[in-house]
Amino acid sequence: MTTDHRGTQPPRTPDGPPVASVAANPLARLFDGFDDVVAELGRRADAGSPHPDDAWAEAAAHHPRDLALTVTEVIEETATAATLRLRATGGGPLPSFAAGQYLSLTVRVGATVTSRAFSISSSPAERDYYDLTIRRLHGGLVSNHLLDTVRPGAGFTSDGPIGTFCHDPLFHGDDVVFLAGGSGVAPAMSMLRDVLDHGLNRRMTLVYGSRRADDVIFRAELEAIARDRPDVLTLHQVLSAPDPGWDGAVGPLDAALIAELAGPLNDRMVYLCGPPGRYPYLIEQLRALGQPRRRIRLEANSVALPPPADPRWPAGLDPAGTVTVAVDGRRFDVPRGRPLLDSLEENGVRPRASCRSGECALCRVRICSGRVFHAEEARLRRSDETYGHAHACVAYPLEDLEIEL
Repeated sequence: MTTDHRGTQPPRTPDGPPVASVAANPLARLFDGFDDVVAELGRRADAGSPHPDDAWAEAAAHHPRDLALTVTEVIEETATAATLRLRATGGGPLPSFAAGQYLSLTVRVGATVTSRAFSISSSPAERDYYDLTIRRLHGGLVSNHLLDTVRPGAGFTSDGPIGTFCHDPLFHGDDVVFLAGGSGVAPAMSMLRDVLDHGLNRRMTLVYGSRRADDVIFRAELEAIARDRPDVLTLHQVLSAPDPGWDGAVGPLDAALIAELAGPLNDRMVYLCGPPGRYPYLIEQLRALGQPRRRIRLEANSVALPPPADPRWPAGLDPAGTVTVAVDGRRFDVPRGRPLLDSLEENGVRPRASCRSGECALCRVRICSGRVFHAEEARLRRSDETYGHAHACVAYPLEDLEIEL
């Protein structure tokens, strides 16, 4: 015989009197003593590890809430790109990561504190540092600021490595194709270095697009690997504005050129890593070659496209128009065509954020009133749509909003 205790007696504090928390938290209806359990969990969290061994501390070290990093070297890669080498500020090994993941840095640009995600280009075998390879971009607020100002000794904070743009040998196979552009070569470089450092059984075809030969990041290293380890890397450089004398491939990278360079895809996994504005076109070219969409992976840690570039943007609605956002008792005007997260940060409101492309969901907010437009990159869960949540990094306010962090 079982007894249903739901809704019988309200939970009690250790001293005995009932706690009126059932209405505030429906979970309290599930069992007596709910508040006692919550209080105990809070005490354990404050006390640290509930176990006598170091497993708790070791796990926490791999998943830090705030990771302090110091730039120890700035490596010039090209005239428009550099690699920042970051080590733990206090010394010692860094949290491990999977090749293809990224790191989000908290950066102050003028009066605004923001964050940007950059793919790690170093090998996971290197536990003492992370390499972040950054390229100068037209209008790139944070990228250009870092390249202009950062010197050895500069400090940053981060949430640690994150991201799903990784190779899964079970589902992706051991023969893969990368279509990379600009600094999008960084995750491919991390995976390539991982293969070499760990002797993995994997073959990579890298089709790497740049404007000119001098713009090719890691050119000497890539060419040396392709020459010395043809069993691991096949390299094709594609230039869109080559100098006289270039005898390699010339873009644009369309279906015919992809087929010529990469050969028959035969359901090989294709990784796209580069400017997100090129993804729809490249997906279209790959689909024309018969590549299933499920065999195309996208690097998703770049800032979303502006709304005018999205054909789903409401016709006749001016992205430059302003609306009012209300949050935490404050109200301020913001432009429709700017991501909600950027506008919040510019007004001193800082939700947690990492990818800034709709993938990680750390910047999720609840829309209490008003409507937002979600960029195509947004990966909303069904529950987000049901309960009115938005990913602030890829949400654009269409009208006056009231939000809850």
